[in-house]
Amino acid sequence: MSILVVGSIALDTVETPFGKAADALGGSATYFSVAASHFTDVKLVGVVGTDFPQEHVKLLKKHNIDTAGLEKQEGKTFRWSGVYEVDMNNRRTLSTDLNVFETFSPKIPKEYLGIQNVFLANIDPSLQYEVLMQVSKKGRPKFVALDTMNLWIQNKKNELIKVLKKVDVLLINESEAKEFAGELNLVKAAKKILALGPKGVVIKKGEYGALYYSKSTMFSASAYPLESVCDPTGAGDSFAGGFVGYIAKSGSLSDKNIRQAVTYGTVMGSFCCQGFSLSKLSKISRADIQKRFQEVKKFTNI
Repeated sequence: MSILVVGSIALDTVETPFGKAADALGGSATYFSVAASHFTDVKLVGVVGTDFPQEHVKLLKKHNIDTAGLEKQEGKTFRWSGVYEVDMNNRRTLSTDLNVFETFSPKIPKEYLGIQNVFLANIDPSLQYEVLMQVSKKGRPKFVALDTMNLWIQNKKNELIKVLKKVDVLLINESEAKEFAGELNLVKAAKKILALGPKGVVIKKGEYGALYYSKSTMFSASAYPLESVCDPTGAGDSFAGGFVGYIAKSGSLSDKNIRQAVTYGTVMGSFCCQGFSLSKLSKISRADIQKRFQEVKKFTNI
């Protein structure tokens, strides 16, 4: 089944101990879309400026990502630049220029209404709520997942809580989950977040994997051990692409499928880390994904 994703599309300049990439294709919706496209077809809604390279649009279309919802406005595309330290866990932002993304107001094409799987990537929770209202005109989607970040937790917490009441799963990283819930313990944090409305919460722990928590189950997935990490930018969004992509493909929210979806998420996140921008993620095959998935299953089996 198709997935609708709404989020940012950017041009990133990233420097790590392994090199530097300038004006590389990035953005939460971009990483998600390419990762999810390995499982099912994706409908992308976002905004870019007139400076956005056509080659990037071709890359998206090459992955059968529907770009009818990709809006082009007069001006510059959202740009971000940052530097990663040696251990790759610390990132220093050098600049953030929202440009056309600053006034982004998602417009969902009529042909996208009725899609049963929706991913609300990391954007203003007020916009996430507006998107949900648009896509729910023909009835609530079967599955809605949402990602967020510390900026919204600190500045728009009430709006975030409002939209959380209408989603199935929240994806959030470890430090953000603790900050949002006001808890140092992840299990307590997960319980507090569940009390706000979502049926489940995925807590992304980077190189340590991910934790899934619901009222009925708890599951911890290990990260795939990489010998070297080239660029972790977009790994969390790629995780989300694998997670939601598998759920959309399987069409089931059973406990078994959720566990497999979390594991596919860690697999897609690991591929993302192996190259700058989408250089690795865009070149893998379904066989590559399945091979790594089986490897993760093997080394985590007790």
